[in-house]
This record gives sequence, C-alpha cells and structure tokens, in this order.
Amino acid sequence: MHLLLGKENNMGTTIPIRNQNDIETIKKYFLEKDQYRNYALFVVGINTALRISDLLNLDWRDVYNFDSHTWRKYVSVTEQKTGKRNTILLNQNAKEALDLYRSYQNPECEADKIFCNNRSRSQAISRTQAYAIIREACAASGIEGKISCHSLRKTFGYHAWKNNVPEVMLMNIYNHSSFAVTRCYLGIEQDDRDEVFQKLNL
Repeated sequence: MHLLLGKENNMGTTIPIRNQNDIETIKKYFLEKDQYRNYALFVVGINTALRISDLLNLDWRDVYNFDSHTWRKYVSVTEQKTGKRNTILLNQNAKEALDLYRSYQNPECEADKIFCNNRSRSQAISRTQAYAIIREACAASGIEGKISCHSLRKTFGYHAWKNNVPEVMLMNIYNHSSFAVTRCYLGIEQDDRDEVFQKLNL
C-alpha cells in the first residue's frame, strides 16, 4: 500500500492519507498492539480535523461529562495557533475510539489529559512523541509518503472533499482565511483528476 506523491508532495509537503484501506490498516495496527491511546489519537485526529497541538491539549472533561457519565456532543477548543474558538461535533467513530480507550485508561480526574504520557496523567505526550507514533504505524503498515501529525487534519479534509463537502464549508471548518490555503489541504492528485473525467461521461 503506497501513497502517491504529486509534484507538491515531492517538495516535502505533508500529505493526507488518501486511501481508506490505509486508514483501516493503521487502525488495525494500533488495536492489534493494544495501543488504545494511540488508536484514539489517530481516530479522533482524522475525525475532528484539530491541529495536533489542540488535540494533545484536550482534557477528559472536554469530551466527557463526569456528572451525567455521557459523552459530550461537541468538543470546543480555543485554537492555540489562531486564538479562534472552534466547536466540533464528536462523531460516532471518535466517541467509540475514546470509549474504548477510556475503558482501559479509567480516568479519575476530569482534568486529566486524554492523550497523557506514561509518567503523568496530567501531562500530554509531546508533539515529537505523537509524530513518532504516527510514523511507526505507517512504517509497520507499509504506508509511504510524507505522513505526519498534520496528515490527520489533512486526511479529514481530503475525505470530506471526496464526499462532496463544499470547499467553502471546509474553509469554515478549518478556520482558514482563504480558499487557497484550504485547497492545499486537499492533497488532490492526478488519480483524483482522472476520476472526474471517468465519471463525467457527457
């Protein structure tokens, strides 16, 4: 399983995980190794489009109501990069991944970091550790290309675009100031272009 690299990607740009089978392979890798934290990190990352800095900053109380023992419908963050407030619906896959992880993690304090390190529940893993987690999973799964933590955010956009989500909506979700920035996130390759011509038989 290989990710195709376009001209822009050869210049070192992080790319999305375009192939759905590759996504499932990475999920399977984490689950088979009982790496439930890493599984949740990956699944929540590709389903919320949060930047890795905002993802790692999440506490359990951001996603789970400890009083009612229910998952929150939305996760709201103040983006570290932009200072903008962003409210994102937690979809079923994200909740299920978090629920699986929570059943093993059993957080006692609502202020615990979701993606905590092995030494302290109050401290999240570092961006370097998150990068190593994603890269190791890709390498073990035979997935090539410039995949990084930012690929999780881009993966959401690519698959949303493939599912006909309007570009203006993606721009809003990403809190981008221009369409040009959003387009760079989509990772459109030659085979995506070919698919348009194949489908549009006029």
